[in-house]
Amino acid sequence: MDIEELQTFVEVADAGGVSPAALRLGVSKSIVSRRLLRLEAELGVQLLARSTRGAALTEAGATFRDYAARVCAEIEAARETILPAGDLRGRLRVAAPLSFGPTHFAPILAEMARRHPQLHIQTCYSDRFVDLIAEGYDCAIRVGYLPDSNLIARRIGPIHGKLVASPDYIKAHGSPERPEELVAHPALMQGTETWQFLDGDKIVTVRPQGRFKADNGTALVAAATAGLGIAYLPDCLTHEHLASGALVPIMTRHPPPPAGAYVIRPPGQHPARKIRVLTELLIEHCGRSAHPSGAAAVVDTTQGAAIDVPKRA
Repeated sequence: MDIEELQTFVEVADAGGVSPAALRLGVSKSIVSRRLLRLEAELGVQLLARSTRGAALTEAGATFRDYAARVCAEIEAARETILPAGDLRGRLRVAAPLSFGPTHFAPILAEMARRHPQLHIQTCYSDRFVDLIAEGYDCAIRVGYLPDSNLIARRIGPIHGKLVASPDYIKAHGSPERPEELVAHPALMQGTETWQFLDGDKIVTVRPQGRFKADNGTALVAAATAGLGIAYLPDCLTHEHLASGALVPIMTRHPPPPAGAYVIRPPGQHPARKIRVLTELLIEHCGRSAHPSGAAAVVDTTQGAAIDVPKRA
């Protein structure tokens, strides 16, 4: 039985159709279809019920999918054990935030590709919610606070942020001094998040309100400089605006607790070596960087994992 056919079947089963599976695999739809037909012919059963809306597992397909996934995982692990020391091959699919991923993480991924010429790296830069398992990603780079989840995370560096507003906004509306005063000010947010601040040894949680919302940190910076309200943003997105005076820090006596940047992967006994190598590269980079928190204002909830940027998600 061809391992490529098994891998293709698992991808189609998880993606819910030939087209998304072909995108994940980086091959044409016709190749995916031929592999499926060969596998079904060899097994003598129909694994997928195909329609114009996608592909659904048959009863036999649902049973076979779990076995096939375990076989593929074991083969991948076996291949890793016999590769030359430090050599990586195969495919690595990574989800990263759009607001800072292309500037902060893309160079690291490019360096990984340079070091491992047989490794195929596919990166999705997006500030939307990404379901690692359903969308077939090996791992994700995420920023913020990491509550309990069924995903496995490793911290790669700290995230520092602060409340900011424009001088014009402060002149017109004043500046809050304590967390409870924030409810009287329009907040620039992603959605319905909460914000957290330190009050001595205590953490104070505030649920801000506002009419301007965006799922991208750069867009929130633009709104803040335009004087639309108060924003809670990572330092890497605001330091130039703070230096120029376009934004000023506010409520500095009550800073947010530091958040983190993480590599998140689906549950499994051992991470693939390619994920371990990427994680170590990211940790190395964050250790050298003066702004390891190239972090965007991003809220990412995937399979029960809520990743909040300074507790607002």
